[in-house]
Amino acid sequence: MPRILLVEDDEIMRITIQDALERRHWEVDAVVNGKKALQKIEGTNYHLVISDIRMPELGGMELLATLTKNASYTDVIMMTAYGSVDDAINCLKDGAADYILKPFDMDDLIIRVNRIFEMQSVKARCASLEDCCRQSRQKIIGNGDAINRVHQRILQAGPTDSTVLITGESGTGKELAANALHLASLRANKPYIRINCAAIPEGLIESELFGHEKGAYTGAHKKRLGRFEMADGGTLLLDEIGDMPMTLQGKLLRVLQEGEFERVGGSHTIKIDVRVLCATAKNLEQEVKQGRFRQDLLYRISVIPLTMPSLRERREDIPSLANHFLQEFSNKRGILLTLAPDAMQILVNYDFPGNVRELKNIIERASVLAPGPIITPQDLPADLSRQTEETGPKEEAVQLSLALAKTEKKCVLGALALTNGNRTKAAELLGISRKNLWEKMKLHQIK
Repeated sequence: MPRILLVEDDEIMRITIQDALERRHWEVDAVVNGKKALQKIEGTNYHLVISDIRMPELGGMELLATLTKNASYTDVIMMTAYGSVDDAINCLKDGAADYILKPFDMDDLIIRVNRIFEMQSVKARCASLEDCCRQSRQKIIGNGDAINRVHQRILQAGPTDSTVLITGESGTGKELAANALHLASLRANKPYIRINCAAIPEGLIESELFGHEKGAYTGAHKKRLGRFEMADGGTLLLDEIGDMPMTLQGKLLRVLQEGEFERVGGSHTIKIDVRVLCATAKNLEQEVKQGRFRQDLLYRISVIPLTMPSLRERREDIPSLANHFLQEFSNKRGILLTLAPDAMQILVNYDFPGNVRELKNIIERASVLAPGPIITPQDLPADLSRQTEETGPKEEAVQLSLALAKTEKKCVLGALALTNGNRTKAAELLGISRKNLWEKMKLHQIK
């Protein structure tokens, strides 16, 4: 619901305007001067301030100057009985969204307020669409069983407001999963704010999350909104939540439980409505045992767990991912790039410790260094080929039968990957019948 702050020293005018605005189901606070207005603004974010110009203690122009400097997200309508064209021009130059001369028809004021709220809605929608467009170009690619379970969990959890903890190795696509959860939610048209807890110095992360008041610390020259306030009504992703300092975990727990907090250096309690998603590559249960993460916070953020599989656990998706990245870099270079079958087989057999991010980097490097449009094994990093050519037995494959079984399973997985899961084509590629392929898949527990 839009929040309005009305600043008017004339009691009859103040009550009349407040009643008219509240009949439109807007939330309205009313104060008698600019000084009182600033006190209210310290603890509440208003969509619109409607202020008289001439008032005792602190006038409308001084209030406008302060709002323009410290609360640029709030629009202002100025009103006065002593208006002139010059006054109107000065107000607009100083940052007011509109200007109205007393006495005015109340319907005229309502029209102006509606117009400002509509414009705010359009701006928010445009920002959301821009963000969604960026996110839509980064979809979770793959149709294997492991990634299909991820898609299913996103469809189940997306429309809820439950906190989701996304875990997985670095490079598996945890942020893409968070994007998908936001787009699948009822908050998809609202703000989607992200913060990497590991990328911000410990001394600054509290201010980044919760904002600060002017003068809260050296260098805090004006009030600043934190990520929680920016995400009000929408979604906040706390990436690398496992790196959050213990000193802040209690405050975060309170926000998740109560939906309220105070800015750094402030005493006013701010209420917010935010859906929180968390992501980490760390084992948080182990972090709890080591005393680096609060047990109660872990319970609160892991209402719905979502694990992103490593790329070696979803080899059948490697061709789809490789072709997706090939298309991306083909568009950038202006030529049609393809992978030779033996080069694709090397990728399918590689373990990818860096997961999808490593695959993308390999494709990008090959697309730049390959002498022609077809990427061959010679265009791939040498360590990829060395891994696939290793024939020495490992501890679990000392016996010949175990080594043969492992090789057979790898061949079946490779054929399925190259044919995008088409079992008939995979059987043809392996030179066996479809029934024989089905038996081998059952033997090796390949789904």
